[in-house]
Amino acid sequence: MAATPAIELEIEGRTVRVSNPDKVYFSTHGQTKLDLVNYYLAVSPGIVRALFERPCMLQRFPDGAEGEAIYQKRVPEHHPDWVETARVTFPSGRHADELCVTEIASVAWAANLGTIVFHPWPSRRGDVEHPDEMRIDLDPQPGTDFDDARRVAGTVHEYLDELGYIGFPKSSGGRGIHIYVRLQPRWTFTQIRRAVLAFSREIERRIPDEVTTNWWKEERGVKVFLDYNQNARDRTIAAAYSVRANPRATVSTPVTWLELEDVEPNDFTISSVPQRFAQLGDLHAAIDDVEHDLTPLIELADKDERDRGLGDAPYPPNFPKMEGEPARVQPSRAKKKD
Repeated sequence: MAATPAIELEIEGRTVRVSNPDKVYFSTHGQTKLDLVNYYLAVSPGIVRALFERPCMLQRFPDGAEGEAIYQKRVPEHHPDWVETARVTFPSGRHADELCVTEIASVAWAANLGTIVFHPWPSRRGDVEHPDEMRIDLDPQPGTDFDDARRVAGTVHEYLDELGYIGFPKSSGGRGIHIYVRLQPRWTFTQIRRAVLAFSREIERRIPDEVTTNWWKEERGVKVFLDYNQNARDRTIAAAYSVRANPRATVSTPVTWLELEDVEPNDFTISSVPQRFAQLGDLHAAIDDVEHDLTPLIELADKDERDRGLGDAPYPPNFPKMEGEPARVQPSRAKKKD
């Protein structure tokens, strides 16, 4: 099919060009690139709040959601002068100037590049090395599903209440659930990851038949994995209101704790979420109102190590060996070696 002529959108004083607007991006219902851009415009306060001032990796699909993914950290050299960036550095000494959203036109511009999924850092441009957010990722393993994740989320909610923390849940856009907690930007990635590992181990102690913190898949069983490593530096998850790259065009959607008891995540799509947003507004609108103290979870991590012999856990394979990390070798391979 021949490409359709480009159009120009006027967005809050910016002109954003949308090339080939009728190109189908999501096969189930035939939504197009322009539908994707218009979705992000419809939920603009929510997506801008989720991305605001954060370095953001772009997950691009120029051929649509079922095409090849391009994980792009660096903003293209030639971009509008109003598109802002944030510089992040890597252990190799290299750096990247990533998209840093401060207005909805930047989101629309990125969507025109085929960006379906936005992956923001948990820290902001002003202090990249000290996140202001911890992320609790409930990841159902084979044999489990969203219903299992929602039951685990109930226990997570109870424990957050005990800590005096306010958690903001959202669907992942798939089978999982993400819960965000705002923090005072005082701690490093390493400290926050260690605290979330301690939090996750406490949830595992409370419901051991339903939850695992085992990094190695062969040890997880039919449980919900609490992925503490989503808090490691340079690890990201899809933002609130980000579309996910699947034929149904599902959306990672904020929900209330009460809704979480019976919500169906597949109902949240680029076709349905704009109407929901118009009716309910941004359910994460209050997320920046409170910054929590991580100290109780730091102390729990210390207690786990001192009294229970629970030290660090493995990092993802692309990370350099970290101080205090156990041997990063698959358990079955370690047994064969022994």
